[in-house]
Amino acid sequence: MAGALKKTTGLTGLAVSKHPHTELRLIYDRLLRLASHLPADYTYRKSVENLVKERSEILQQSPNVADIEAKIGQGQIEEIIVHAQNELALMKDIVEQKPWENLIEKAPPHQWTWPAHQ
Repeated sequence: MAGALKKTTGLTGLAVSKHPHTELRLIYDRLLRLASHLPADYTYRKSVENLVKERSEILQQSPNVADIEAKIGQGQIEEIIVHAQNELALMKDIVEQKPWENLIEKAPPHQWTWPAHQ
């Protein structure tokens, strides 16, 4: 695989991925499964699903890591993997915290106004 030919990323603390296609596919699959737990009309869900589907298509069409990096345009494949892992961690938090649900208590008057109410 083309990713295995690279010796270093040139970025401190970021190792070369031995199987970047597989890693990204697995993370993207997990993201889509987790997104299904969010409300269908939730904007974050729609954004993540669109991004993941677009990038999954790029992964399927391009066996060459350099082509994937160029088409996505977000740095090296290892950086893209880190971004996907971070998105997965965020998605887990969102699913757990359910920010789309109503507040437990009603917000005090002027809670969301700026400048602060006098």
